Amino acid sequence: MKRIVIFASGNGTNAQRIINHFKGRTDAQVVQVLSNNKGAKVLERANKSKISAISFNRTALYETDDIVHLLQATQPDLIVLAGFLWLFPEKIINLFPDQIINIHPALLPDFGGKGMYGKHVHEAVYAFAKAHKGKKTFTGITIHKVTPEYDKGAYIFQEKVEVTQEDTPETIAQKVHQLEHEHFPIVIEKLLKSQ
Repeated sequence: MKRIVIFASGNGTNAQRIINHFKGRTDAQVVQVLSNNKGAKVLERANKSKISAISFNRTALYETDDIVHLLQATQPDLIVLAGFLWLFPEKIINLFPDQIINIHPALLPDFGGKGMYGKHVHEAVYAFAKAHKGKKTFTGITIHKVTPEYDKGAYIFQEKVEVTQEDTPETIAQKVHQLEHEHFPIVIEKLLKSQ
């Protein structure tokens, strides 16, 4: 049984899709959800699915080995960042080489880096499309390996969707969420099968 641990900071719709995709399966399952936000809806989602749900603070992640020990005890085959907003610590990346992935709501290397998450990305894509009126513009998703720098890891998967002149940051977000929900669980499944 392959073991998946999810890190998330907010609502957790991607985490929910991944949990549902592997629910009741014998080849892989989500065994833990960790969040840096004790009020995050993702923790509630995990609890409803009877999955261990734990929140932590900056000290636990960056200054102590609390999260390291937790992960060592859990022994994940894959660590999935699904809307996790903090920079992932190098000490954990070194312990789980090539076993940590992230999803970014744009086509990297564009619209990536520090501060580029969620609505900030979609607003930047919208502004870019407006500035390049009459030129075909795309956005999408990038699933990539996690390194000690934001959005710099090797790409595993990208999928694009067109941005039209009628789009708003909100409709762009909806299009991107649809791609995330459709592709993220399947990419995770393929990665686990190839391990």
